[in-house]
Amino acid sequence: MELRDKAIGTLVGSAVGDALGGATEGWTPEQIRERYDGYVTGIVPPFNADWRHARPIAPYHKGDGHITDDTLMTHALVDVYAKHRDHLDAYAVADHLVPLLIGERRWVPELEAEALLLQRIFLAEKWLVARLHYGHVDPREAGVGNIVNCGAAMYMAPVGVVNAGDPVAAYAEGIEVASAHQSSYGKEAAGVFAAAVAAAFVPGATPASVVEAALGVARDGTRAAVAAVADAAAGVTDWRAAIPVLREAITPFDTVGEEYRQPAMDARRPSRTKAIEELPVALGFVLATGGAYEEAVLGAVNYGRDADSIASMAGAICGALGGARVVPDTWAEPIAEASRTPLVPAGETIAEVAVEVFALDSERARQREQRRADLLGGAVR
Repeated sequence: MELRDKAIGTLVGSAVGDALGGATEGWTPEQIRERYDGYVTGIVPPFNADWRHARPIAPYHKGDGHITDDTLMTHALVDVYAKHRDHLDAYAVADHLVPLLIGERRWVPELEAEALLLQRIFLAEKWLVARLHYGHVDPREAGVGNIVNCGAAMYMAPVGVVNAGDPVAAYAEGIEVASAHQSSYGKEAAGVFAAAVAAAFVPGATPASVVEAALGVARDGTRAAVAAVADAAAGVTDWRAAIPVLREAITPFDTVGEEYRQPAMDARRPSRTKAIEELPVALGFVLATGGAYEEAVLGAVNYGRDADSIASMAGAICGALGGARVVPDTWAEPIAEASRTPLVPAGETIAEVAVEVFALDSERARQREQRRADLLGGAVR
């Protein structure tokens, strides 16, 4: 089935982008080229060879083909869908995702150990546990007050798959699910990313149609940022040339500032005029490269800053556009081996769930149309 192929492309493409970008996360393009004696073109060792003693937040073994928290959270959401077998809402996050984060040990490549996901996820994701498990906050409001970042958006690809071909529905579900985690433009980005993935499943979809769908649902600063980056991407056709162009385009909407490791005092706070950096830039690389998987991902990897999330999002969209075949086995296989994490099963699982949800949606739609027909005094045609 084309659905299965695209679902595997989405999830494997996302994981591979995440693993490649992990090594360069937090650094500038200039620092990356100096460290690796040129552009990164595949799996590389950690930026900091002494990663065990890195500070302030490490040690994490980034690089060497290790997936990061982006993929760990994406796979966790797939598991929630596999258990729920239907559309998700904020309550499903509280009922299923949070218990998984705190109750099930998994292999965490960056820690080189089995651990609870809670021990690896970042502060903005630990918020889920603090607010929902300990604070008993209404799940639909739990994201309020959190750091506004890409933490919810980074694992929304499965929402796009379950709503494949329907970006409006994907946006609505992404916003609902992300409400338990994020607010403001962090939540908005989650919905827009889910919509972009869903749009990439439409037969005949192109990078331009994906961005058009994203713009069709996006609001406020997120919409303005995507539009600005898309305009900038139209002027370049090479991922290397796109790096400074896309950074310049996103700068007015980015709250973190030029020193990525030293965010500005007003960084990551709610706003109607700002946006996260990761999603617009990922869409920019997809556009600039014509949706070519390897090129879009390498652009994101060498962009630096939050490279793993940018490459993961770009990889998911390109994987959805082109299917599983566009993700090089020469990257996917060693990443799966190094991470001790098979990458294909998550795509297979979310495709199975999507088929079931399609059937449920069809039956719900039939019943709705019958009720409407009854109200109008006629039969369903």
